[in-house]
Amino acid sequence: MNESVRQAGDVTVEGLVAPGYEQVRDAFVGNFARLGERGAAVAVYRDGRKVVDLWGGTRDGDADSADGAEPWRRGTAQIVRSATKGVAATVLLLLHQRGALDLEAPVATYWPQYKAHGKDATRVRHLLGHRAGVPALDTPLTPEAARDLDRAAAAVAAQKPFWEPGTDHGYHAQTYGFLTGELVRRLTGRTLGSWVAEHLERPLGLDLWIGLPEDEEWRVGRITPLAPPPVANGLRLRPRRDIAAAYADPDSLTSRAFAAVRPEADENTRAHRAAELPAANGIATARGLARFYAALIGDVDGGRRLFTPATLAMARTQESEGPDRVLVARTRFGAGFMLHGPASPLLAPGSFGHPGRGGSLGFADPESGIGFGYVTNGLRKGVTADPRAQALVRAVRGVVGD
Repeated sequence: MNESVRQAGDVTVEGLVAPGYEQVRDAFVGNFARLGERGAAVAVYRDGRKVVDLWGGTRDGDADSADGAEPWRRGTAQIVRSATKGVAATVLLLLHQRGALDLEAPVATYWPQYKAHGKDATRVRHLLGHRAGVPALDTPLTPEAARDLDRAAAAVAAQKPFWEPGTDHGYHAQTYGFLTGELVRRLTGRTLGSWVAEHLERPLGLDLWIGLPEDEEWRVGRITPLAPPPVANGLRLRPRRDIAAAYADPDSLTSRAFAAVRPEADENTRAHRAAELPAANGIATARGLARFYAALIGDVDGGRRLFTPATLAMARTQESEGPDRVLVARTRFGAGFMLHGPASPLLAPGSFGHPGRGGSLGFADPESGIGFGYVTNGLRKGVTADPRAQALVRAVRGVVGD
């Protein structure tokens, strides 16, 4: 790989790029020059080998003032919000692969309290495919309650489903973490974050955590909102009217799903970073996220492939497709992963992964051998298809299609 330093106005982009992947670097630089990027990193693995590792901008921006003064460094990590869901799904699939979990079994087989209010027929597969019918809570949790694993599990177990489980799908923005986290606790006696640390982070050398250790706190950048970029003729991108209306209506299932934890937690605090919220608060470097996805589909230097062919097929077999009761747009889900489609464009039809609300993205594409990770501290509105991430995906597609 070749060392690369580029300027985008006052922003310095640093890192390494393998020959042939220069257009990914150019797209990353372009995000700062044209799309208002503040601080970010992108990494790409191909066939287990790192081919892109870039970072730039600042890590300490403030929404009310300047973009910050402290530069983004090689080891800077960020909260990746819902990109955490792909890691949580991996834990359940690996437990299934090891014979500890039956995806066809009722959730109540492992978690008896969950059968309340007619949820006794909910299968583990339904949790992974966002078909469980509990995307919201009648009584939202405070951030403190959400960090209490017992209270969060009790709340979702007691929730009456919004539709008959297994018959439809809707994005479980917050409750996905309560569901998957408690299932792992019931199966292993361990928290999901501690399982990730023991079986994924340390063996593979990943900069990736669900429940950030205090001695890693120094590396985490501050996240803040970022204004939308201008587009052609001075216009700005706007969501579909029905989607905008759903987010604007506090009584809609869309609003209630994202408000399952209220008030919103301050994501820049030690308390939030240390918590284990497997739907929303994973912390990673782009390198860690890309390496994680690369390891799902093949050997990486220092680590063996995680998914067997059967588990890989299961991960990207479509479980849900069509209008999403929460996101409104048409979505596609495999066993815990978003699949390539109009609402969440990835690299190719066989790709699987997960975006994070605000911009981050991680995915794997088995056919091309790609593992991809992008993290940012400038959060924009929108759950999927962030323009900055998509610019990078198009550049990778341009390389692997050559």
